[in-house]
Amino acid sequence: MTTPVLEVRSLVKNFGAVEAVRGIDFTIPAGICFGLLGPNGAGKTTTIEMIEGILTPTSGEILYKGRPRGRAFREEVGIQLQSTELLLLQTVLETLEVFRNLYHRRAPLDALIRICQLQDILDKDNAKISGGQKQRLLLAMALANDPDLIFLDEPTTGLDPQARRHLWDIVGGIKRSGKTLVLTTHYMEEAEILCDIIAIVDAGRIIAMGTPQELLEIYGEGTVITLAADALKDRIPDDFPWTFRRSEAGIAIRTRYPGETLKALVAMGADMNRLLVRAYNLEDLFIELTGRELRP
Repeated sequence: MTTPVLEVRSLVKNFGAVEAVRGIDFTIPAGICFGLLGPNGAGKTTTIEMIEGILTPTSGEILYKGRPRGRAFREEVGIQLQSTELLLLQTVLETLEVFRNLYHRRAPLDALIRICQLQDILDKDNAKISGGQKQRLLLAMALANDPDLIFLDEPTTGLDPQARRHLWDIVGGIKRSGKTLVLTTHYMEEAEILCDIIAIVDAGRIIAMGTPQELLEIYGEGTVITLAADALKDRIPDDFPWTFRRSEAGIAIRTRYPGETLKALVAMGADMNRLLVRAYNLEDLFIELTGRELRP
């Protein structure tokens, strides 16, 4: 039996009377991307910071390759923090060289530049690079020691859609090279594209875990019909047979029988001009399990 890269057992973290993490367990085998998702305040960042060694657990056990974390963990792990300040007058190349020199084991410089697509900005000062370019540099810094395990904490927050997808391609390539990744993200689409296993955290506990397809098979089925927020002039009747939710974005109705649901909406006089019919997805599942959207 292959030893997992990371095992987390009964992890607890209290801040005074506040229970931030309340008994989290998971195992991560080698070569996958493990996604940890949750609304703000769910405990996912606290969990990651305990694993990384930034915070000390109140109780529980964290094993790296079957053993308590030690020097090997520090040498073989790469971390891309959610927010990192760079020396503004240092160039991209200088930053990368300095960071590589912090480690005994170092990834080849030309490989880092190629993988993270930094060729065109090596001579630029850090003050003059874009948000997407900065995230690629931070990713290269996380790979500087050729790590076996990489933590990516919301790596695409604040990026435009094009830069976000660009980074997804790079992270996908890193995963295909055999690295193990732990990803926290505010974007469900990002988790669905990159993650092999997803754990949804709420109120300090894991409330659902599995592959994206397994989660949909267990918790989700059917079709979602969405209408504009003002599509129904009258209130939805108490005996309405389908699950629905209202938000500023509109009305979302979950149904296994879309034809019947559409007929009922027509009979109710619903405005169908901005109607959308789609499959139930992970975003819907997340909202139903936690009662909140992933990103406020």
